[in-house]
Parts: sequence; structure tokens; C-alpha cells
Amino acid sequence: MSTRNVAGGERISVAIRAASSRGEPALIAGLTAGYPRREQFASQLAALARSADVVEVCVPFTDPMADGITIQRSSQAALAQGVTLEWILEVLSARSARDVPVLLMSYLNPLLAYGLERLAAAAAAAGVSGFIVPDLPFDESSPLKSVLAQRELALVQMVTPVTTPQRLKEVCAASEGFIYAVTMTGTTGRSVAVPAAALEYLDRVRAVSAVPVCAGFGIRNREQVARLAGRVDGVIVASAIIEALERGEDPAAWLAGLRGPKA
Repeated sequence: MSTRNVAGGERISVAIRAASSRGEPALIAGLTAGYPRREQFASQLAALARSADVVEVCVPFTDPMADGITIQRSSQAALAQGVTLEWILEVLSARSARDVPVLLMSYLNPLLAYGLERLAAAAAAAGVSGFIVPDLPFDESSPLKSVLAQRELALVQMVTPVTTPQRLKEVCAASEGFIYAVTMTGTTGRSVAVPAAALEYLDRVRAVSAVPVCAGFGIRNREQVARLAGRVDGVIVASAIIEALERGEDPAAWLAGLRGPKA
């Protein structure tokens, strides 16, 4: 029997496909919870939800190994303010508007420390649709996936340009909501020029994936988004949003600027 999530995963997929059907990739906006100021998190979340199709809340962690210096910096600042997974779930629970799907992006340690069954129950109550866990190997993801499935929460899987064809089929078949197609090897935050080889890789992912394909790592400008149109269903933007916050810009307005013709 398939363990593919229906509720959380389908909600994410529908939001992404609805946006991409308008001719541009859906926007999945990432935000480190509690950065730059803990008291701003709820308002920033609401603002991003007005420009994004899906919101990815990054749980701060002491050693975010897949992330570049921007997210590392934001994680350390959030942790210094006492931001915890429990606090994040409390803030998410208090939201009045839940129209836009929310994902939690977290390394495995905070989830294990919280307790997987307790986590799934709290996340479902808070209106979370699913999880991305970058340091959880696909072959070891069954325990978490099983617990999440009991609460109809999705577990998004990740593939990279070096994922083998057979592995690519297996991971895409297991992913829920969308498949996270990492555009490069290394860490997040670096700008990617989207070369032809990357487009060919994304075409391979799309050819075997039943769920939407979303590209992430290094997406930060309108030209990249335009080049990816028609090759992916969505793009994931996190480091660039955090940098917009650091410059004192409105992150929702900056995100909205990724859509539409160049001025």
C-alpha cells in the first residue's frame, strides 16, 4: 500500500501547479524563523504568504551543513534569541490565515529531540503541510515518513545533479508535495547562472516525477526564474530573502519582483 500523503502533500502540489499554470514557476519562499528579530516572525510570515505560493520556515540549527553563510548567520542570530522548534510551532498555531501551505525545513536533530510522534501531532495542529529534512538520507527516511503520514503531513525528498537515474526514479516516487531539485552540489546561497546542463538535469527530473519539480539553491533574481520557466514547476528562494531583510527591504515586495517582465 502506498504511503503517499494525500492531505498535506496534495495541498502543496495543488498550490504549486496553480501558480505554474499561469506561465511562471511557483515561488516557495524560505525564512529563518525569528530572524532578524524574534518578535517580527509572525508579521514576516504573513507578509511572505501574500507574495509566495508556499512558505518554507527554516528551523534554526547550530550546524546547518547544507546551507551557506547567509542561513548559517541567520540561524545563529535566531538561536541567540531563544528561538526553538516548540516556539515556532506555537507561532504557527496562532496564525489566523492559513491559505498558503507552510513547510518546515529542519535538520534532523531538532526533530528527534522534540520527539517524532509529538512533532507530527503539533505540526498538524499548527497547520503545517509538510517537512524538508536535508540531512536525512532517503534510505533512512521511513520512520519519519511513517509518523508524518499518520497525520497526513508530507515529506519532501531531495535530488541533485549527481543522483543516478535509478535512484532518481526511487526518490521522485517517494517524494510528497514536490521534489526538491538541488541545482548544484555544495551549499545554498551562491548565485547560479542556470547553464544548459542544469536545464537538462531538471528535464530528467521532470520526466520521472509525478509530483511538481521545484529548483532550489542559489535562486536569487528574475532572470534565473525566467530561464527556469517551463522547465520546473517552482523555485525555492531563501538566502536572497534573508539578505533582503538584512538590507532593510520588504522581503514580500522583493519576492514579488521575481515575477513579471523586467522593468
